[in-house]
Amino acid sequence: MLASTHVPVMLDETLQALAVQPGGRYIDCTLGGGGHASAMLERTQPGGQLLGIEADPAALKIAAARLTPFGNSALLVNDNFVNLKNICAQHGFMPVHGILFDLGLSTIQLESRRGFSFQTDAPLDMRVSPNTELSAADIVNSLSESELANLIWRYGEEPDSRRIARMIIQSRSIETTGELVRAIEKAVPGYRGKIHPATRTFQALRIAVNHELENISSALEQAVELLGYEGRLVVISYHSLEDRIVKQFMQREARGCICPPGLPKCVCGHKPTLRIVNRKVITSSPEEIALNPRARSAKLRAAERIFTPDAPKGGSSERHERMKSESGGARSPETLMRLRVAFSSFCLS
Repeated sequence: MLASTHVPVMLDETLQALAVQPGGRYIDCTLGGGGHASAMLERTQPGGQLLGIEADPAALKIAAARLTPFGNSALLVNDNFVNLKNICAQHGFMPVHGILFDLGLSTIQLESRRGFSFQTDAPLDMRVSPNTELSAADIVNSLSESELANLIWRYGEEPDSRRIARMIIQSRSIETTGELVRAIEKAVPGYRGKIHPATRTFQALRIAVNHELENISSALEQAVELLGYEGRLVVISYHSLEDRIVKQFMQREARGCICPPGLPKCVCGHKPTLRIVNRKVITSSPEEIALNPRARSAKLRAAERIFTPDAPKGGSSERHERMKSESGGARSPETLMRLRVAFSSFCLS
């Protein structure tokens, strides 16, 4: 069973960074197999609630089974976290005490036959959600050589991107992961080292198919607006492109003025919204990496929501109090009823 193989990365570190408390309200934006969510719900009892968002319907069903013991404390939504703010507004789930993004592929997806892994011959799909328009095969077989090379370089940081793109063009059409791997191995023959030559190309295609970098940038902006005072934002990333976005976002939101250097006075009016919790990025322990090799590239960053005393009228502090009043707090009867109905209908579908 796929659920049994799902191992949440840096679980203890994540719970500590989120500062999970009994009765709190939390969001897991990348539910996966439900490992992080299950541990978060355990710590929030009694009275805690969790909103789990997952774009992959197969993963969502596995998570639903795992979280069944928590009953109406869990609300699971089949959607992309790029719609985070609308999802929370629809279900009255705001403000919240903590939001988690675990940006890595889940074991469920890696073990599926959708082309995420170059180690298994499968259709070259790579769509996390079946509603995504283009598959990896569509991209590989439609882009020009220069477009493909630029994509592999931009999203995979692959130094041999042009050689790989040229060989892919010569090998088209490509419909399976095996065909793509063979084309890459021809372009980069006799490789030596720990990283297979297909690794970065597969990463680039997956990012492009699922719009991963654009989505995380948008979702981080939305997450800050949903956090209550001292609420925590925690992000686990697995490659440098993701981590760079997260790091730069948290650093920017922890600063006041973000005007370009050289201006005589501030014209941006930007106020800090976050306090960085861990100045040094948190990584997996050697013991965890030995048990779960996928954890070796994981990086965890955390920040805490703040409200500046001089925020303009109608700003974040006022909006936070209004949301809290309208939602009736973290355990309003209306929200509990929405959770009960939504979770029950999902489990019966």
